[in-house]
Amino acid sequence: MSKKKLSLDDIFNDDEFGILDSKPKNSNVKSEDERLIESFQEINAFFEKNKREPEATNVTEFKLLSRLKALRKDAKKTEVLKSYDTHNLLNTKEEVKSVSDILNDDDLGILDIEETDSIFKLKNVPSSTERNATDFVAQRKAIGNKEFKAYELMFKEVHKELRKGKRTLKTFTSSEKNLKKGAYYVLDGVLLFLEEVNVELQEVKLETGNRVRKDGRTRIIFENGTKSNMLFRSLGKQLLDSGKIVTHSYETDESTLFNNANAVNEDDLESGWIYILKSKSANPEIASLKDLYKIGFSTVPVEERIKNASKEPTYLMSDVAIVDGYKCYNMNTQKFEHLLHRFFAEVCLNIDVFDDKGRRITPREWFVVPLPIIDKVIQLILSGDIINYKYDSTNEVLLKKPIDSKIKD
Repeated sequence: MSKKKLSLDDIFNDDEFGILDSKPKNSNVKSEDERLIESFQEINAFFEKNKREPEATNVTEFKLLSRLKALRKDAKKTEVLKSYDTHNLLNTKEEVKSVSDILNDDDLGILDIEETDSIFKLKNVPSSTERNATDFVAQRKAIGNKEFKAYELMFKEVHKELRKGKRTLKTFTSSEKNLKKGAYYVLDGVLLFLEEVNVELQEVKLETGNRVRKDGRTRIIFENGTKSNMLFRSLGKQLLDSGKIVTHSYETDESTLFNNANAVNEDDLESGWIYILKSKSANPEIASLKDLYKIGFSTVPVEERIKNASKEPTYLMSDVAIVDGYKCYNMNTQKFEHLLHRFFAEVCLNIDVFDDKGRRITPREWFVVPLPIIDKVIQLILSGDIINYKYDSTNEVLLKKPIDSKIKD
């Protein structure tokens, strides 16, 4: 006989078959701390596998290294991760080496003196680092998916070439030397493409005197789908602090070079000159070398470029004779020159030259190779067939390489 249900409680308490039983669903959404721990465990796993901290040798390691550096600077995150820091990667226990270390480690505030401490605090004056960071972050905006699609393919190709060794990461040393339109860089573990560089010379007044330097806006595309028009010098400072240069792909450079080499018409302007020079040096160490030639590039006529040769280390501090020259159109003559230098790297002259101030310099554009070989190689570069050859310095001949073999750096 069924019982009469007097209330909702009677109904719930008389659920013999567990029809009303329910279990709370587990959320798949990770908390902020869980994501933080998971990201740190990646660094732990790398350390356990490689027995060392990540280094700035490739994009993957550079990302881990940048993440580790950021964690070390964040006291709150360090505290959360302390129990997971089995290899002391966060450096939570630092050695006391100076009075500053003691003052900074005053957890109980025993040394706090409000009256005197205030004189060391600059108010309303942001540091240069803060100014650079502000400029860097404030100018970044998201790119639409349609616009970013073409860039995404470019970034994927660069990653692919890095993995295959066609590109490498190099140290960033200065804005003037290393910031170039069309180049790729890695900043805080993020790959970026410097699409535009609109800079001009600006006169800056300093206590030591006025100086002229480059600055202006850039257009930068990041692999995370953002863009920026930050200042040229701000980008340089950021890269100097935590960035790397991504070298050009030699395969891409050579392909572009070959495709454009012979496309000359009436409207084209000359790109410059590739030249071959012979040294007139009386130095026995140099004069005794039978087939010593300088292979170089100039944006001005060669006669103009070499008029002060005897005062320049790159010309071995001696006058030179022009052996041959090639006027170039519709091609990057610097890449042309670079390809020549890589091809003859094995016979590059290794000698120290001292300038008029006693500074030691090692020129890298002189090669011990017969002139007919140089002429032949230049023609092979222009035709695109150079990738099928290599130079046998022992027998002084060009050898055909196996099919699909290419010049390697």
